[in-house]
Amino acid sequence: MAEETDISVRDLLKRFSERSLSPSEYWLALEKHIEAWEPVISALYAYDPDEARRMAAASTARWAKGAPTGPLDGIPVTLKELIATKGQPVPLGTRATELTPALEDAPIAARLREDGAILFAKTTCPDYGMLSSGLSSFHKLTRNPWDPTQNPGGSSAGASAAAAAGYGPLHIGTDIGGSVRLPAGWTGVFGFKPSHGRIPVDPYYVGRCAGPMARTVEDAAYSMATLSRPDWRDGTSLPPNDINWMDLDIDVRGMKIGLMLDAGCGLAVDDEVRDAVAAAARRFEEAGAVVVDVAPVLTREMLDGLDVFWRARFWGDIVGLSEERRQSILPYIHDWAKGGADISGVEAVRGFNQTIEMRKTCGKLFTEVDTVLSPTNPIVSYSAEWASPTNDPQRPFEHICFTVPWNMSEQPASSINCGFSRSGMPIGLQIIGPRFGDMRVLQLSKAFEGWTGGMSVWPKRPSQQATA
Repeated sequence: MAEETDISVRDLLKRFSERSLSPSEYWLALEKHIEAWEPVISALYAYDPDEARRMAAASTARWAKGAPTGPLDGIPVTLKELIATKGQPVPLGTRATELTPALEDAPIAARLREDGAILFAKTTCPDYGMLSSGLSSFHKLTRNPWDPTQNPGGSSAGASAAAAAGYGPLHIGTDIGGSVRLPAGWTGVFGFKPSHGRIPVDPYYVGRCAGPMARTVEDAAYSMATLSRPDWRDGTSLPPNDINWMDLDIDVRGMKIGLMLDAGCGLAVDDEVRDAVAAAARRFEEAGAVVVDVAPVLTREMLDGLDVFWRARFWGDIVGLSEERRQSILPYIHDWAKGGADISGVEAVRGFNQTIEMRKTCGKLFTEVDTVLSPTNPIVSYSAEWASPTNDPQRPFEHICFTVPWNMSEQPASSINCGFSRSGMPIGLQIIGPRFGDMRVLQLSKAFEGWTGGMSVWPKRPSQQATA
């Protein structure tokens, strides 16, 4: 049974315009929904319902005058905790951070405010965003709404949990190796990592980007006109675009699609995941696409090189902290980072060079195919208390082998639900497009959503679970 709060962005805006529902009325209903879920999944940080009521009232007044301030006026949105908002600290998911209020909004927060969105909370992430897990030394443990004993993934852990639990239609995460797509896959939501520079971020780092997470492709697409406006603070920010982000129709007949069921290294793919993704590929064939098997783009040497580089880079970030603060970092991450202390500059550069090798292999593949399909995650699920699917700081990246190459190649990719395991957990299909082919990824995602009918069932609100 649908919740009264399960309303799409399109329908919310329509009802706001018709005055059959006000932003204030919607927010108050959503507030009750969040109150029921939050003690179970702990998805939020800096949740401020009082300020949300104030912003909703202001939006209600604007709609009453027929003068909304932008295309997202009155739409509740969460931001991953790493995305700065003026006046609020950015803990970076760790107890090691000094809680100093941010001096200004990051680009994403600024654009959303300009267009009238109600920024009612941040969402949780692990220490420094360096885990695919809901585990953090600062935040409460974030759990998967489908089964609270299981992990939502990360590092956009709270965003994925909030989206799956129905905390409004739109949530913004960040992604440097799969941190939007991995948790989207494990919670059944749609996650979109655009081409790098399409959504400006600050601070920028190699591979780092941001993207929307939502229950439907269309809800995510609605945010792109706002989020993709350029910002000088990101030196990779793309020029202004005239893309119609809601033009989601596509004809796949004759399209050559690569099917990648082997990541080349890392965790073996669960049979249930493999079967669900292969079945998804057949949907594209039935619609007229030509599906061909393709080889991996990642090697063990590339993944290990990335590990060396990221350890050295992260150790450089924390080496200046006091010993007390360093010891307050989640032990898993601290143990992993310590390996960077003995990495030479030459070794770090060699590790970084493996990101260039990833770009080459990804680029070569896209001279042969138009799009690639793969699993998002290699495994069905893992314990909520684990720091990663291996729970081993010496094997930290075994689960990102399908996702991380596309960060380094700066290509757009999405995760969309393509089925469920026997245990009832969602399975994610990754759809990858050529660089700057953001619309192709969104359109193919929307087509697949249409063929399957999309997600018709979501986790029940805890109060309903008790009476079911």
